[in-house]
Amino acid sequence: MTATARRARDFRPIVFTAAALLMAVPAARADDGAIIGRWYSALLVADRTELSDLLADDVRIKLDDLGIVQGKQEFIASIDEWRDAVAGAEIRHRIEKSEGGVTTVIACYDFPNNDMLMQETFAVTGDRITASSQAAIAENCDSY
Repeated sequence: MTATARRARDFRPIVFTAAALLMAVPAARADDGAIIGRWYSALLVADRTELSDLLADDVRIKLDDLGIVQGKQEFIASIDEWRDAVAGAEIRHRIEKSEGGVTTVIACYDFPNNDMLMQETFAVTGDRITASSQAAIAENCDSY
């Protein structure tokens, strides 16, 4: 075996490891997308159990427009009010980007009497949302 062939053989484990890691990155993003999809589905029906399961115990949810930061218990406690507000609504969302462990989503909250376009970010670790922020970007969903 030539020296060049031996060097190439020595790099094979590194190449296979790198390839496996690169294939895992899209899988992690897909998992984050699935978690975010579950989030909006649960939010639409105000499913306290599912929302609680999706949130890490130490989550921080920042509602920029209201100047509020909520922990998990505070957020779950507010779901009864949300249930009334979301009755008859539709929530559409699309992932804009996923970078550095943070996924940015554009969401249209289409309530029976009005709609609002939001930019929301999610940090996901494992199968739990560890942080979220929400800010209005338009008073309607025309640009969705």
